[in-house]
Amino acid sequence: MNSIGTLFRLTSFGESHGPAIGGVIDGMPAGVEVDMAFIQSELARRKPGQSALTTARKEEDEVELLSGIFEGKTTGCPIGFLVRNTNQHSQDYENLRNVFRPSHADFAYEQKYGIRDHRGGGRSSARETISRVVAGAFAKLALRQLGIDIKAYTQQVGDIVLPGTYLDYDLAKAEGNAVRCPDREVAEKMSQLIMDVKAEGDTVGGIIACVVKGCPIGLGEPVYDKLQAKLGAAMLSINAVKGFEYGLGFAGASGKGSEQNDIFEPDGNGGISTRTNNSGGIQGGISNGQDIYFRVAFKPVATLLMEQETVDRQGNATTLTARGRHDACVLPRAVPVVEAMAAITILDAYLLSKSTQMGK
Repeated sequence: MNSIGTLFRLTSFGESHGPAIGGVIDGMPAGVEVDMAFIQSELARRKPGQSALTTARKEEDEVELLSGIFEGKTTGCPIGFLVRNTNQHSQDYENLRNVFRPSHADFAYEQKYGIRDHRGGGRSSARETISRVVAGAFAKLALRQLGIDIKAYTQQVGDIVLPGTYLDYDLAKAEGNAVRCPDREVAEKMSQLIMDVKAEGDTVGGIIACVVKGCPIGLGEPVYDKLQAKLGAAMLSINAVKGFEYGLGFAGASGKGSEQNDIFEPDGNGGISTRTNNSGGIQGGISNGQDIYFRVAFKPVATLLMEQETVDRQGNATTLTARGRHDACVLPRAVPVVEAMAAITILDAYLLSKSTQMGK
């Protein structure tokens, strides 16, 4: 399955060491002004080589729009796009041709398909997320017209945790440092940990938090297309993601209902609001108008630049030391990917909600 979405739909293609990564966006509303500088800036947030914390692979990641745009606006027709790969070092992966990296997709891909691209992992490479970021940028342009804003940030790297909640910080400050954490002092500690782990040839994981503001009431389709289920599926499709929770999440399992229920009250403007937002902006699978917030857990990158035990394709025990250019921690570059997948999901849910309401 290389497509996501129902009405707003992305189909992606390409491999890490192929000629290009690309995709087709279908269902993009017509008449949206295409801000190329914004789209390119989103790709710049994801691209490799942007700081000492990331892989040293150098790619400009310039997007080429092939269709669906006329006189600077979307036409409602499919938007085809390409981002060409220009800096592959395929020879760095030759020692992976006949062995399987522990905890990587190598083994599962070969068992499923009988063939795999050992150069960077093919479709399992995080370079595939380029297509997600392009589609997410278009979704953000549409959501911007609706007053919906999406911001993600690094909340945890290894055992270094940003205290409090998103309400305690100016999230715009997350873009002011390489690790994308809104607190400068915590960001420096996170960055140092990543650099220390990188120097050892090892990797480290963490957690990205994301907030959706301005989301209208009514997004989400019960029973099986609940909004949190769609968001969870989108996030769990991202490389290295191992967990998703929204609202209080797992922490809520240890409390009582009387401690967690979001009490309804007048909002002072003739409407209804909630006193708290432990539900994370979603109740019954439907957005309730409050901020939607969730967290995404990323495992450490599986490719280590240190010796590991493994087996070859014949099942013989061997050892492996990977070569090439790899991230010691994916979180700094994954922040825009999380935002992109949230934007794709929210815009698709918005379009679906409008398709079920007569006269609205």
